[in-house]
Amino acid sequence: MSLVEYVDRTKSNCDKWNNFRGEYEKKGLIGLWVADMDFKCPKEVLEALKEYVEFGVIGYSTPKESYYEEFIKWEKEEHNVEVKKDWIRFSSGVVAAINWFLNMYTETGASIMINPPVYYPFSDAIKNNKRNIIESKLIEDNMYYSMDFEDMERKIKENNVSAYILCNPHNPVGRVWRKEEIEKIVEICKKNNVLIISDEIHQDLNFKGLENTSLINYFEEYDNIVVATAASKTFNIAACKNSFIVIKNKELRDKFDEYTLRNKTLSGNYFGYLAVEAAYKYGKAWLNEVKDIIYKNFEYVKSELDGYKGIRVASLEGTYLLWIDMRSALSGRDIHEFMEKKCKLAFDYGEWFGGKEYEGYIRMNLATSIDIIKEAVEEIKKNI
Repeated sequence: MSLVEYVDRTKSNCDKWNNFRGEYEKKGLIGLWVADMDFKCPKEVLEALKEYVEFGVIGYSTPKESYYEEFIKWEKEEHNVEVKKDWIRFSSGVVAAINWFLNMYTETGASIMINPPVYYPFSDAIKNNKRNIIESKLIEDNMYYSMDFEDMERKIKENNVSAYILCNPHNPVGRVWRKEEIEKIVEICKKNNVLIISDEIHQDLNFKGLENTSLINYFEEYDNIVVATAASKTFNIAACKNSFIVIKNKELRDKFDEYTLRNKTLSGNYFGYLAVEAAYKYGKAWLNEVKDIIYKNFEYVKSELDGYKGIRVASLEGTYLLWIDMRSALSGRDIHEFMEKKCKLAFDYGEWFGGKEYEGYIRMNLATSIDIIKEAVEEIKKNI
C-alpha cells in the first residue's frame, strides 16, 4: 500500500492553490508555483500532532532531547555529516535565518554575493536589509548550469564582499553541486575571508544517486560558515515554522545568541518540534516514495516538453522544482498572460530569480500528482 496520499487543496486557502501572486489572475489556477507538496505528510507526523492536540493543554514547552537526537542521527545516516548539539540553533525558517545572518554578521551597505538565477528571497533579504547585491551569474550550457569561479573571485575582490549566500542544492536550476565545486567555493571564500551562508533546505531531495555536499563538512577547514536547513521541504511541513541553524564557530554562535535573545526569537512553537522529530524518526520510507513520484513527474515533463516548439527543460539533479525556458516557444508573447489567462496555470516566473534576463523562464513545482502534471503539460501544448 502506498505511503503517499495526494490531497486536493483547492479549497484549503493554501498559497499554492488559492493565493497566487500573478499579474492577471490570483485564484482559480492550477498551483505549480510555491514550493510545498500536494501530499499528506507522513502519518507518524500527523499522529504526533493529534496526540498533542488531544492532550488538550497547549502551553509553554521546551523541545525534548530526542528532537535534537533525531536531527543529528538523520544528518549522520543520510548525509554522513557529524553535527554536535552545541552547534545547533533554532530559527522559524531558513529565509528568516538568512535575514538574521545579514544583520548579525555584516554591516549596513556591505556587499553580499549570490548566483542568479537563484531563489528570490536571497536578493529580497539583501535589499531589505540595506546591503548591496553582487551577482555572479551561473553559466548555462544547454540548460545545465555551473559556477563561474573566476568571475566570483574577481567580483569578491573588487567589491570587498562580506558574505556569500549559497543555494545548496540550487533552486531553481536543480543542480546538486559536486564535491569539487563546493571545495572551490570554500577555497575562494577562505582566501578572501568571506562568510558562507549555506541554504541546504533541499538537501534530502536529490536524485539518481547524487549526494548533497553539506558545508558542515568544511567546518574544520574554514570556520566562517553558517548552515541553515530544515525538515520542511523534505516532509511537507512548512507551516510548522521550524528550521535548524548549524554553527561551529563559537564567536558566530555567540553573535547569533545575542541577536536572538535581543529579538526574543530563541524558540518556536511545540507543534513544529513534534512534527520535525516524528518526520526524521519515521519518514524515510515516505520520502523515498515521494522522490520516486517527483522524478517520474520530471521524466514525463521532460519527454513531453523538451524540444516541443523550442521549449527547453533543465535536468533535475535535486529539489522538486523544474526550470523551463519558454522564450522561443512564446515568440515574444507575454508569459504572464499566456500562463494565467490562456493556460490557467500558476508558476514562479524567471525574472523573479534574477531580473529581465530570465523573463520567459518558469519554475514548475513537481511535487503533485501525475494527473495535475499531465493537465498542465497539455494546457501548455494546446495553447502554445
